[in-house]
Amino acid sequence: MNAENLAIISAGVFFLAGLLTGVWKYQQIMKSEDSSAHPYVDICHRASLLYAFAAILLAKFAEVSQLSNRVELIAVGVVVFYFATAITTYLVHGLLKDTDNQLKSPHAMGQLTISSRMISLYMWTLIAAEIGGFLVLFYGVLIAIF
Repeated sequence: MNAENLAIISAGVFFLAGLLTGVWKYQQIMKSEDSSAHPYVDICHRASLLYAFAAILLAKFAEVSQLSNRVELIAVGVVVFYFATAITTYLVHGLLKDTDNQLKSPHAMGQLTISSRMISLYMWTLIAAEIGGFLVLFYGVLIAIF
């Protein structure tokens, strides 16, 4: 597997998730008295669609990059992993209807309470992985162009 293929496959999975959660969102809107879906159903739907297109961007950067396949694969892999974990988290909150703000204390996931330290650790690793992974690919593109 190369980085470009991983990104393209991920884009397809994320886009399909966006389409399917769009149906879920529509069903909730039609059943709701105020014509709205649960906030995390809406977030899951929108994020899935946005991450699909972000993954296509990653694929293009991996295609142009002159770095080794291994470096590109790691860079794409960490970004895609965190995109996927974010979508999964939104999906779970949408299913459980346990919060309308996952970053508000106390941090709940159904019956579980997650420590603020764990949430903070996850968020900082997400930030580092997504920005870092992209910067690696962007560096590879800059090397290719210049």
